[in-house]
Amino acid sequence: MTTSHSARTDPFIAAQTQLDAAAEILQLDPAIYDLLREPLRELHVRMPVMMDDGTTQIFKGFRVQYNDARGPTKGGLRFHPNDTIDMVRALAARMTWRCAVVDLPLGGGAGGIICNPKEMSQGELERLSRAYIRQVVRMLGDKADIPAPDIFTPPQAIGWMMDEYSTLRGYYDPGVLSGKPLPQSGAAFRDDATARGCVICIGEAAKALGLDTPTLVFQGFGGTGQAAALLARELTGARIVAVADVHGGVYAAGGLDPDVVIAHHARTGSVSGCPGTEPISDSDLLALDVDVLVPAARENAITKHNAADVRAKVVAELANGPVTPDADMILHENGVQVIPDLLCNAGGVIVSYFEMVQNTYDYAWDAETVDRRLDRKLRAAFAAVTAKTQQLGVNSRLGAYCLGIERVAETVRLRGWA
Repeated sequence: MTTSHSARTDPFIAAQTQLDAAAEILQLDPAIYDLLREPLRELHVRMPVMMDDGTTQIFKGFRVQYNDARGPTKGGLRFHPNDTIDMVRALAARMTWRCAVVDLPLGGGAGGIICNPKEMSQGELERLSRAYIRQVVRMLGDKADIPAPDIFTPPQAIGWMMDEYSTLRGYYDPGVLSGKPLPQSGAAFRDDATARGCVICIGEAAKALGLDTPTLVFQGFGGTGQAAALLARELTGARIVAVADVHGGVYAAGGLDPDVVIAHHARTGSVSGCPGTEPISDSDLLALDVDVLVPAARENAITKHNAADVRAKVVAELANGPVTPDADMILHENGVQVIPDLLCNAGGVIVSYFEMVQNTYDYAWDAETVDRRLDRKLRAAFAAVTAKTQQLGVNSRLGAYCLGIERVAETVRLRGWA
């Protein structure tokens, strides 16, 4: 299949393109295929917020419920200055397939608020968070739609939103949002669940390839990348040889100490210039001969222009959509195994689901229980994606998409929707 330029640049068209490829392989029923190409429902809202200087600013936001055949919709809420409805649609679509891939009784959703939280005070962020809940409250509920924090979402915002929802309902209702602080009925490991899940998947891939102490590089070293680096060293014995952020990269052939790099980043705002390292460009980092490359920063980081330079045995997608469809084909042809984002960064939604379950029972699990159940879920999903990939003779991303879409399509059929 030829991928158009718009499919490479528009996030929702790219998500639809991946659905199209899987639907063709699965020979999906035409009515089900048509249903799955668009969100079931979406809400666009405008929110007047009083700013600290006394002026009123109008913010725009979205909430998309892509498909709820398998259960209530679940998905992140982004505070981002460049958010668009197509980005939110794409995230909601991918969350639909992701929940199915890891076999959660959930559908997929996503939300966004167009703002720059770094330029707002705590008071302004609180007023915006509460205004958003007042606008979307009609869509929310633990049996309907459960948001969670996503990129740039201030941690405190989820607490404010849960409080606003509970105030509107007239009773304490923590299950409407996940990713809450522990004292507000949150779950153990929720802060690093995405990173933890990625490392579990890396461990499974390393075991399959016979790698005892894999070498890793991170393209992106924000909070999630940092957590994954620490966990990779702890759980797999990995040696991290290079990391990069938006300001530059650092390399050490003998291995970096992630604690040192993280401390340097906290002091300076960048990994650049970390003691005991040498600088490395982003293009040179991609071309390092290592076991695992972890794109942990942004969408479309690996494209047809640089995919051929990747020499890692495995690409573990900690970020959402870091590999374009064109690059996917190149990596597959070159024998690079991709652990697709549907699987690799599913730890967050799995622990969010665990948080929902705990809120429903009003009983908190200890950290050991959460860790054990996350590990079991992801290992089973990794095996299922591997089996589907081998059964269909496709690359791992198509295998994951086919698995997820097939599960959603089956539930749509059983419910009599098509």
